[in-house]
Amino acid sequence: MKVYRFQNATQFYARVKDYLLNQEALHNLLLGISHALIENPKRFDEKPYLATVEANGDIVAVAMRTPPRLLLLSQIKDFKAVEVLAQDLSISYQSLPGVNAPTDEAQAFTLAWHSLTGQSYQLKVALRVFQLKKLQPISQITGYLRLATEDDQELLKNWYEAFSLEALGSIESDTEHWVKRVLQQGTAYLWQDEVPVSIACHVGITPNGARISIVYTPPEYRRKGYACACVAALSQTLLNQGNRYCFLFTDLANPTSNHIYQEIGYQPVGDWDNYSFV
Repeated sequence: MKVYRFQNATQFYARVKDYLLNQEALHNLLLGISHALIENPKRFDEKPYLATVEANGDIVAVAMRTPPRLLLLSQIKDFKAVEVLAQDLSISYQSLPGVNAPTDEAQAFTLAWHSLTGQSYQLKVALRVFQLKKLQPISQITGYLRLATEDDQELLKNWYEAFSLEALGSIESDTEHWVKRVLQQGTAYLWQDEVPVSIACHVGITPNGARISIVYTPPEYRRKGYACACVAALSQTLLNQGNRYCFLFTDLANPTSNHIYQEIGYQPVGDWDNYSFV
């Protein structure tokens, strides 16, 4: 069993594509970041870590990291790969901020990394991956979906920071850079009633689908159906653009969002865990 590192994102993607597409929904985050590395490499400040673990010519695990972000792992076929991967990562990194992976894989890597480096760890958030093929009808909500514009810059900044603090406990990205990017790419959408009341963003592309994230409604506008309407409208927009699927992650500690997404047609496909290392 051996780790193979890739310097070129296109070559990496060519090698891992079929493996990841066997579980496209579960691997939508890895597929989306691979696409971003190929199409927009300047978005990432540091050199990425791109690797496969292979046995007898077959991939048994895929790993990615775009510093300073967390390590991402695919579903793993042979868990002996975890120890091999941890050893290889320790050559490049004295420490890691954390790991984000399917539940069993995240737990196994966390224990292996702790044993190897002594870094302590804690479960930051337990996630569930959802996939949508066809939108279900929902109750009519006042308002409409619109693309965010330059006039929304301050609102986007404030809402992104509020979302990050509420969902992640910290602001992990440069807010100004994020606002500039989503406006340039046209990926931030607002639900507009008399004023903007909710946001959802299109954040990742896979060969057959698109991922939705940064779903946020300020407290004063909650429990009115705005988030549900916003995500439903954006999902239909993405399906109309030719995507076969839409994907999103939910926080298992938030039963409301899990219920809302299933109401509009999202089906659970697997669980992920996000661990932070200290």
